[in-house]
Amino acid sequence: MNTHRLQNIKGHILPDWKNTAMAVSSSPLTTHVLNVAAGVPGANMALSLYQQDTSTKVWNLITTGMTNNDGRCPGLITKQMFQPGVYKLRFETEQYWESLGETSFYPYVEIVFTIIEAEQKYHVPLLLSRFSYSTYRGS
Repeated sequence: MNTHRLQNIKGHILPDWKNTAMAVSSSPLTTHVLNVAAGVPGANMALSLYQQDTSTKVWNLITTGMTNNDGRCPGLITKQMFQPGVYKLRFETEQYWESLGETSFYPYVEIVFTIIEAEQKYHVPLLLSRFSYSTYRGS
């Protein structure tokens, strides 16, 4: 088995903080997109991270990114910028499915979540098919 394949498998078995390929990213917030219809990572999906202003309730863009070949987007936010509050991850699912020659019921997926203890690590995966999606809070 080649080294590249072993790194991919390791990324699915070990938590992010134990995965040396991801150790470069010390982001307290991570995500992982999985195309459950095909059983593969959701590679090359555009996404954005926002934080809601506590007084105006306006969403402020923090960063944009693209998932890598393993469906992850390392370096979403620094520990210094990660503060308690309401955040939103927006995944551009329509573009993703179109790139695969497919259509999708959902043009995008937005996951809104509250961070109370910013010193913890948060993992917000997206399990996706053309007609459904699911998420949960990992660590």
